[in-house]
Amino acid sequence: MTEPTRAPCIAVVDDDEALRDSLAWLLDSVGLTTLAFADGEAFLAAAPESFDAVLLDVRMPGLSGLQVQQRLNERGDTAPVIFMTGHGDVPMAVAALKSGAFDFIEKPFNHQQLIDAVQQALAEHQRLRSLRQRLDALQQRFDALRPKERQILVHVAEGMTSREIAEHLDVSAKTVEVYRLRGMKALGAGNLAELVRICVALGLVEPLPE
Repeated sequence: MTEPTRAPCIAVVDDDEALRDSLAWLLDSVGLTTLAFADGEAFLAAAPESFDAVLLDVRMPGLSGLQVQQRLNERGDTAPVIFMTGHGDVPMAVAALKSGAFDFIEKPFNHQQLIDAVQQALAEHQRLRSLRQRLDALQQRFDALRPKERQILVHVAEGMTSREIAEHLDVSAKTVEVYRLRGMKALGAGNLAELVRICVALGLVEPLPE
């Protein structure tokens, strides 16, 4: 029996109780769940990795929004952060974006603007989560290959010919071809371009400059 899909959970971190309540009502009305926090310390103590997105005020007593974001980055939490900024906080919001925030919206914001920002952040979070899962699976497949197969695939992705690889590894060109085909099949790479993309994604070869 499949488990019911749980509604995405949004953390609302703001010292303004009225705003927390209105945001919780708004997000609940479009099928999302929320947990509200009056300050950054309480939020950081509440397992932030369980949230799918974070609405974070820039200016709060205690830890500022930027300091909370820094803690999240240090801990490796991946939930997208949307900053809520008051008038004149745009420079702080730009600093937040440079540190990896998904977006910022200025108070007072209209309801649709906020809902759109949250939905876009959730979609991006899901995309990145799927990408991480795919990369983890590819890494496991790559690690399961024989050492020689791994070496040959990397050299192929680096642009070496079968003959060059054979000379470099002191094996026959036939062996290189057999190992290359077997390794590409294991990784699900149907052609050279796909193999290169996989090797770049796994950090095995340097990406080509733009």
